[in-house]
Amino acid sequence: MDFGVGLASLWSGGLIYIIPFLFVLTTIVFFHELGHYLVARWSGIKALVFSVGFGPEIFGFNDRRGTRWRLAAVPLGGYVKFLGDENAASVPDHAAMARMAPADRAGAFPSASVGRRAATVAAGPIANFILAIVIFAGVAFVDGRVVGDPVVSDVRPDSPAAVAGFQPGDRVVSADGRPIAYFSDLQRYVSARPDTPIAMVVERAGQPVELTVTPRVETQTDRFGNSFETPVIGLVATNDGSSFRVEEMSALESLGYGVTQTWFVTERTVDFLGQIITGKQSADQIGGPIRIAQVSGQVSTIGFSALLNLAALLSVSIGLLNLLPIPMLDGGHLMFYAFEAVRGRPLSERIQEIGFRIGLALVMLLMVFAFWNDISGLV
Repeated sequence: MDFGVGLASLWSGGLIYIIPFLFVLTTIVFFHELGHYLVARWSGIKALVFSVGFGPEIFGFNDRRGTRWRLAAVPLGGYVKFLGDENAASVPDHAAMARMAPADRAGAFPSASVGRRAATVAAGPIANFILAIVIFAGVAFVDGRVVGDPVVSDVRPDSPAAVAGFQPGDRVVSADGRPIAYFSDLQRYVSARPDTPIAMVVERAGQPVELTVTPRVETQTDRFGNSFETPVIGLVATNDGSSFRVEEMSALESLGYGVTQTWFVTERTVDFLGQIITGKQSADQIGGPIRIAQVSGQVSTIGFSALLNLAALLSVSIGLLNLLPIPMLDGGHLMFYAFEAVRGRPLSERIQEIGFRIGLALVMLLMVFAFWNDISGLV
């Protein structure tokens, strides 16, 4: 093969992953930082830099308020640097604050009340949740929602469902007392309860039947060949064409659906992290930029709506990640502000410095772990 042709083929193949990845990550980062920026602006705090990405600037401009808007070379995050910040993580620059004129100090981030600082910091993750709601709602409004009746077509041999006594033709009515309207409701409920008995009611020949099933964690493979672990019970949805359909949704229904979806993803993500801590789920499912790029490229082949839904999922995840009480992250700042609100004064500079160093170490450790999982998944 000609080297030039091979290189061009490799580059074009890489674009399948690079372009969707950049679209997804840039969108999420921009709205996260926009949340910080807008609330800071409304609070009278001056923003010096609004950056999407880190490292050398590719493109940028200054607005009339003196903020530098920039697109940087490393698209793995972003930041808003406020007046009085020492760095992109909003560590206070006490030396610079001491040299500021009183008029300038009034617009500095460290000079703002603890309430305004907390609101500014919390606005980033909140923007991520709002973005997810808007995306889920918009896709549902435009495309409708594919739903399927909770009717069993087949029961996998030797599966938890077979042991529990499920039969083809059963219609699942409830799980632990919660109504099941669609087969996806059942899948969601089961996926969050590994090795946990679930009391179900099914309709069989017009009569209610009570069954108890315990989901079993198994390795599944998606349409792209990616392996992942998830709790299953071994039920197969009916393939009757009348069972699966597209339901159109009004604007109000779509908004409600967006809120419900965002809450589900939030709840499921928190459950997943808890299951990792308790050992019910494997930590090797935590992925980093390489895996996000891989999944983005794969999902983009399904369609733009699927890529948008992936962006919504990741937006929730990034919002939650930033709320962890780790210094350097938004949650760490909020933790410091909570102490300040209770004590009536900030923690000492020494304690905050130690906290930020510990936080930096934890964030770096998490990044290394995610990269390791990414690379291990490619081998």
